[in-house]
Order: sequence, then C-alpha cells, then structure tokens
Amino acid sequence: MHKISKYIILSIVLLNFLQGPAQKNIAPKPLYDDPVYHGAADPVIIYNNQKGKWWMLYTNRRASINDSTVKWVHGTRIGIAESTDGSNWEYVDTCNINYRPDAGYTHWAPDVIDEKGVFHMYLTYVPGIFTDWNHPRVIIHLTSNDLKNWNYESTLKLVNEKVIDASVFKINDTLFRMWYNNERDEKSIYYADSRDLYQWEDKGKAIATRGEGPGVFFWQQQYFMIVDAWKGMEIFSSIDLLNWRKQSARILEDPGKGKDDQAIGGHCDVVVNDGKAYVFYFTHPGRRKDIPAAKGSFDDKRSVIQVAELKHENGEIRCDRDEPVSIKLIQRR
Repeated sequence: MHKISKYIILSIVLLNFLQGPAQKNIAPKPLYDDPVYHGAADPVIIYNNQKGKWWMLYTNRRASINDSTVKWVHGTRIGIAESTDGSNWEYVDTCNINYRPDAGYTHWAPDVIDEKGVFHMYLTYVPGIFTDWNHPRVIIHLTSNDLKNWNYESTLKLVNEKVIDASVFKINDTLFRMWYNNERDEKSIYYADSRDLYQWEDKGKAIATRGEGPGVFFWQQQYFMIVDAWKGMEIFSSIDLLNWRKQSARILEDPGKGKDDQAIGGHCDVVVNDGKAYVFYFTHPGRRKDIPAAKGSFDDKRSVIQVAELKHENGEIRCDRDEPVSIKLIQRR
C-alpha cells in the first residue's frame, strides 16, 4: 500500500478515536421509535437499579392499526425501552399490569416515583376500547419491585371520574403532591396531597389553564411545571408549589429541523441530572403544518420520542430543539 494512503487511513482512525466518545453521547433524532406500533407517547424516565439501566415507560399507541376514529389511542399498553446513558434506547417489552377488570381496557400516561426501593406508578385507566372520548377514566395506583410487573393498590378518589395524566412529586419525607388533568373543568390542572403515596386528599384546582400532562420538577433553586397546551409547552414557576407564575413564552412550539421533529412537542417528562435538565417529549411527525399527512393515515397517527436540553435564562426556561443534545445520564443507586 502506498505510504500516503497509509497515513490517510491512520489519520482517519485516529480522528475517529478522538471524536468517538463525544459523538456517541449526541442523542439521535428521533430519540426513540416504538418498533411494535410506532406510536410512542407520554414518556417517563426512571432508573432501574436491578438492571443498572435507565428505563422509559410510555403509552404504546397503536398508530399502525387501520382506524380512522380514536380507537387506535385506546387499547394501549405501557411500553418499555431501556438505555445505559439516556441517548441510545432499545425496546424491552410492555408492562405486566395486574389490573384488567374489563375485557377491553386502556392504559395511558404513566408516572413513576421510586420511594425507599418500591416503585409507585400512577396510571390513567380507561374501562374499554372506544371510538370516541365520551367515557370514564380514572387514575390507579400500582406498585412494583422491578418496574415491569405491577400490582394494583387502589383507584384514587379524585374530583371525578374523568381525570388523566397524573404527575407526582416528593416535597419532603412526609408529603407528596400529585397534579392531574380534570377534563370536566375545561381540562384544568388539579392537585391532591398524600402522606404515604397510598391515601390521597383532593385539594381542587391548582392552575386555571387548559392543558394535559403536567410535569413538576425542581431546578435552578425553584419549582417548574410544564404543561402540554397542544400548541407547545407552557411553563409555570413557583417557590412554594402552590402559587404559580406563567412564563412569557412557550417552548417546543416552533417546528424543528431534525428528523421527525417538525411538529409541536407533546406530553413530556423532564429529567434533572448532574445539574442539567432534559425534556423528553413526543411528536407526530406527520402533523407538520407545511406538509401535513392525510387525516387518519399511518403518517398522521405515528409518533416518536425526542429529547432536548433546557436552558435557564433570565429566570425563564428556554429550549432550542435543534441544538445537538450531548447526554450521558449519571446512574443513580
């Protein structure tokens, strides 16, 4: 082989070696596409101590079935994907949820909290597989030791039986707070308190805003709530988890340029890790404004998970969904 060719090859190998670790941590677009139905949505990210990996639990929407109603967003199970770093995700299975009182049933929008080695899931349960939205939905409490097999604990007594999208936050060792969507009150955000994660007391309206999937997190010395407003994400901040201030601008509203990221961001989870905050959200790639897919088609229903890093500027949260995301989540034990 010619000497110059050898030098070129060696240079390329050396360059790839030097750049390799940094490149591996850049999250792909899309971050994750469910291989079963291609309808991943409503993700929650939590560390699985038994597996030594991060797990993503998500609503496994059936985007690939032939349906022009809303039956495809019913009959769903909770999908599982796993990652060692938060950047590269692989499909695992669906959760084995020991609560199936109806012949046909629907599981939506999990939220999971790890409390003293026990995982608690708060899950929206719909008693059937329906072609419209005019049916009950409740929030159930489940527990697990491995994040895959879940035992039913109770159905929460909240404001009514048309509630969805629980989000639980540990305030201190003796107080937990849950936010959820009350569909009968113009889809406002309500809340409830608990001392032990089992018994809950409904407290009424938290924020008079229309939206779904409230998610609360602590970052930059204050609390934030992120709400899916169906036109991007609205952000609220608080110092006491009771009084909330809405920030001036939404995030994930303007289309991105990356693959499958040209539509608004939907129901998300925020992971604060090693001082940084990452938002894991879903998009419907076929619902971009400039070239929308045919209504009811597979491309219209398909959804994927994306990730972006949040920035804190002048007291408010910003997000550039086109900025490459270098992510390597620190494992918690």
